[in-house]
Amino acid sequence: MLMIRLQRIGRKNDPAFRVVLTDSKNSAKSGKLLEVLGSHDPRHKEKTQLDADRIKHWIGMGAQPSDTMHNMLISTKIITGKKVNALPKRNPQKKKR
Repeated sequence: MLMIRLQRIGRKNDPAFRVVLTDSKNSAKSGKLLEVLGSHDPRHKEKTQLDADRIKHWIGMGAQPSDTMHNMLISTKIITGKKVNALPKRNPQKKKR
C-alpha cells in the first residue's frame, strides 16, 4: 500500500521534513521513495509547501496519508474531515502481585 508520510531531513537539532510518497513497507529513512510531494519546516510555519494537485491525485489512486500527514492536510484545507489522534495509545498499567 502506498503511504504519504514525512521523511526527516536536516541536521541535528534543526528538523525539516519532506512529504514523500512511498510503499508502507519501506522505512522512512530507506530513501526508496516514489515522489516528493512537498516540504515542511516546523520551526517556520509559513515554510510548509505542499503540491496539492499531486497529493489529491495520489489519494484518489488509493494512497493513504499517515496520521500526522492527515492532520496536516486538513489544517491546510487540502482535504476535508476530522483530525485523528496521531499519538500512540497508552497501555493500562499492570498490577503487581
